[in-house]
Amino acid sequence: MSLVIVYTGNGKGKTTAALGIALRAVAYNYKICMIQFIKGSWSYGEMKSFERLKPEFELVIAGKGFVGIIDDDKSIDEHRSAARNALEISKEKILSQNYDIIILDEINYAIKLGLIEVKDVISLINKRGDTHIVLTGNYAHEEIINIADLVTEMREIKHPYKRGIKAVKGIDY
Repeated sequence: MSLVIVYTGNGKGKTTAALGIALRAVAYNYKICMIQFIKGSWSYGEMKSFERLKPEFELVIAGKGFVGIIDDDKSIDEHRSAARNALEISKEKILSQNYDIIILDEINYAIKLGLIEVKDVISLINKRGDTHIVLTGNYAHEEIINIADLVTEMREIKHPYKRGIKAVKGIDY
């Protein structure tokens, strides 16, 4: 039986929780694919770690970067096209049945931003067969929550950024 797992909320740790599943699964020689819907080519620690998890772990960076932040120079149409492409890649990976786990990183946020439609994501989830699906990102849609087997909400209580502390290497990226 395959599971649908959702990590959502305004707190840190959604992608990290999904990567925890991947780390555990690699120990059993499971095949994992992570498709990133929003994150682009920023360099962060996970990218170096992914190399160490090969060949069991595959990363597909499909996003064009975070939408609407200070250094976002992409149009909404470029972000929408990238998210739709990520959805197509996800469909191919799921239908291949070559993976035990597929992580759809920041897909919840892509839905919230209107880059992709929730109905298309639900259709994708319904095609999962024996593949476990992990969806990350803030603002998980109610319909996604309703079909999920496990939903965890990360809730921010305190964050160093609010005290002027910028992202910390090895902790935040």
